[in-house]
Amino acid sequence: MNISRFLRQVVLKILSFGAIFYVATLVAANTSITQKNLETEVIINAPAARVWQALTDFGAYPQWNPFIREVTGVSSPGEKLTIQIHLGDRVMTIRPTILVIQPERELRWIGHLLIPGIFDGEHSFVIEPAGENRVRLIQRETFNGLLVPFSGSLLGNTKRNFSMMNLALKERVEQAN
Repeated sequence: MNISRFLRQVVLKILSFGAIFYVATLVAANTSITQKNLETEVIINAPAARVWQALTDFGAYPQWNPFIREVTGVSSPGEKLTIQIHLGDRVMTIRPTILVIQPERELRWIGHLLIPGIFDGEHSFVIEPAGENRVRLIQRETFNGLLVPFSGSLLGNTKRNFSMMNLALKERVEQAN
């Protein structure tokens, strides 16, 4: 067996393994074992327009937001953002793609770790009417992927940070009244 034939076989095996791994990852990402939903909410005594303005004023996040400290990018569906989040002592940078921007109703994006199916997160902020000049802000994220079952403490910290952000947004918006 010559060297070039041997190298072709090795490369073919590596590519085959990669393809099988990728397909398995995509299949596994859609099972209950590899999916986790986080959801928090808060009632904010302010109109939806004021909540939306504060939520989408990314430049002001460092002034009030304990979780998402920095956001850069264009606020338009299909565009990528660069987001710096704080999880306790850890700082992470994610680069999600905006899926939905519906003023005064919903902001949603999706991010992936390396390739889709490893650890994906679809994050949303939903604003619902809850009375006159009062709204319910729902912050949720659906995580999918092979690493989700091994991410319990990270997801617990994430949910606590969602709640802290919700309360900080509530305080900021209600103080503006």
